[in-house]
Amino acid sequence: MTKELIKEKTASLDTILENHSIVLFNDDVNTFDHVINSLVKYCDHSSVQAEQCAHIVHYNGKCQVKTGNINKLKPICSALLDKGLSAEITKN
Repeated sequence: MTKELIKEKTASLDTILENHSIVLFNDDVNTFDHVINSLVKYCDHSSVQAEQCAHIVHYNGKCQVKTGNINKLKPICSALLDKGLSAEITKN
């Protein structure tokens, strides 16, 4: 295999792996502050970004809060679930 073909296959694999998202769902249990603090802590959101996502979740029922490699998203999603939030990983 040539170096160019290896780079192309690696880029394709990276694209496949990066093609996932964590979707956060609305619930009647968690406060805005809890959702915002969790997004800041686990998704590396700024407080403004986390607040915007919390409002989107509240009014639309769900919001895509993080995208990336599924292997990186799994522990983040687990942490959100452990904090009582409703989230799942979806393929884009």
